Parts: sequence; C-alpha cells; structure tokens
Amino acid sequence: MPRRWMMVSGDAPLQRETFEPDAPGAGEVIVEIAGCGVCHTDLGFYYDGVRTNHALPLVLGHEISGVVSAAGAGATDWLGQTVIVPAVMPCGDCDACKRGKATICRAQKMPGNDIQGGFASHITVPARGLCPVDTDKLAAVGLSLADVSVVADALTTPYQAAVQAGVSQGDLVIVNGIGGVGGYAVQVAAALGATVVAIDVVPGKLQTITDHGAALALNAREHDPRSLKGEIAGFAKANGLRPSEWIIMECSGTAAGQLTAFGLLNHGATMCVVGFTMDKVEVRLSNLMAFHARLLGNWGCPPELYPGALELVTSGKVKLDPFVEQRPLDEINEVFRAVHDGKLLRRQILVP
Repeated sequence: MPRRWMMVSGDAPLQRETFEPDAPGAGEVIVEIAGCGVCHTDLGFYYDGVRTNHALPLVLGHEISGVVSAAGAGATDWLGQTVIVPAVMPCGDCDACKRGKATICRAQKMPGNDIQGGFASHITVPARGLCPVDTDKLAAVGLSLADVSVVADALTTPYQAAVQAGVSQGDLVIVNGIGGVGGYAVQVAAALGATVVAIDVVPGKLQTITDHGAALALNAREHDPRSLKGEIAGFAKANGLRPSEWIIMECSGTAAGQLTAFGLLNHGATMCVVGFTMDKVEVRLSNLMAFHARLLGNWGCPPELYPGALELVTSGKVKLDPFVEQRPLDEINEVFRAVHDGKLLRRQILVP
C-alpha cells in the first residue's frame, strides 16, 4: 500500500499514513519514488516557521528520483522510465516561461511546498520537465537511482547559479559554506574550469572538499574579514589568477555567511546568493556601485538545465557518493533531528 509521512505542524512528529496517489490527469504521471533527499529547506519548513504555499498537513521533500508507474493522457511515453523530478516545475506556458525566465514562473509547482512532496512511496507530478536517467550510466560510476535524487536542487541549484554567473575557464570562484549545496557548487565550478576556494567553519568538511575540487580551503573562524580577503588575494596572485572579478557563491544560508560573502566583493565581482535564511543582514549596498559588482539571486533550476547537470555526474566530473547516505524513509523523524542538530556530514537520502 502506498505510504507517506505528513507534516501536521511544526511541533509534532511527522506522521506515517497510507494513501491512494492522485490519479494522473492529462500531462501528469505517478512516480514510484526511489529516494528523496533531505534539504535544509525542508528543515526550514519544519523547524523554523517558513511557510509552505500548500496548507498543512503536507508531505515535505523535493529532491526526488524514481520510476514512472502510471501516466495520464499525453504522458504515456514516460511509462517505465527512470527519472529525476525537478525540484521546481514551471508551467511552460506563461509569459515568463516563454521568455526563458522559468525560475520566476508564478504558476510553478514545488513538491513539498506547492504540492504533496517526496517523503513518500509515490508522487503525482506534471510530466513536463522530467529528467530521464540512464541507469546503466549510473551503474558505471557506482550510483543507484536513489543516489541521484539529490541532483534535483542540491546539484542543479548551484549548477544554475554557475551558468547564470557565467563561470568558465580561468575564473576564481569562492564558495562560502560547503555543506550540501555548497559542496556541489565547488565541484560544479571546478568542472566548468574555475579555480575554487572553499570557505566553511567545519574542519572535516574542508578536508574532504580539497579532494573534490577545492584548490584552497579556508576556515572562516581562523580569519577576520580583512585577512580572509587578503588570503584569497594572495592565493590568486601566486597562481596567476585575476585580482578582480571574483565569483562568490554564498551557500551557507546564514546571516554570518552572507556578511562574509558580501565582504569579499571586489571590482567586477559577482555574488550569487544560493543559500536561504530568514535572518536579516545589514550591508553597504553602495559597494556594488563602487566595485561595479553584481548580486544575483538563485531560485531553483529550469528543467532544461537538468540533463547538463546530470551529465557532470555520469561523466564522473561531479562525485555524489562521498556526500550522500541512504536511510530508510521510516527513520525520517530521527534523520530530521540529526540533520537539524548538525550531527550528519552527508546529504541524507530517504528510501521508501
């Protein structure tokens, strides 16, 4: 019997229930879920009072992979296919979508926010934008279908940020906060030809990331803002990199991290805000003017970019295995607590 875990309120454990998936309408499919990643956005909804667009009770979870088990009219070609469900699904028909601005589509659907999510055995979603997965290619790099659930959001969000910022050969990219999304941001930037500096406050994460794309790893707790910027400037000079036009990807999703990232702006720099926090920060916006710099927001990733992000995984340029860990879906309450308390270094994937 299909089953799911419901959030009924922020102060009650997630509740297991059996259910009947909504029958797929025209252009819709049912995906039998292989795995769903636990994102800090889920924790924001559950612990921090971030409001969901869909009223509670609600199944959270938006990093989903699985097999299409049923399809409505116009979507039957998807039957039996292994897929990744985009974390944000634009409508494809509105003015924004037609002008290539799908990330701001106001009719977009996000599992676990706008519709029932992926901490379940099945989910009904639009077929538009599903990303096909070649399981033979996954097997060749030692991955399962459940593993690539984190391509949705954890990988595609920094991939979209890198594409939007124009990361390319010869750039110096600074990734601030390398847990989850940030770890993949380092790998994506390196795969696109950039030299990457990683910043975090957890020594274990910094040690690991030097084996996966970071040319320099710095602990923010060991530097004040001036010395941190000076350390990076010295590294750039020693390695023949540009002293300006740094690309800074703020992935920590903390007020302190956002202040650190903003303080690294230099002439022609680009700062990508990838992580999310409800906290407010006070900065001098005139720095953007003085440095002729730019500040870019990054919401999700258009489905058309998913195949490119997935190719980085199947080609071996981006590694998932060192950064993910599968756990049974029925352990969701224990996993949520452990992730919230910072006890786990790997992205948790819940498997029904």
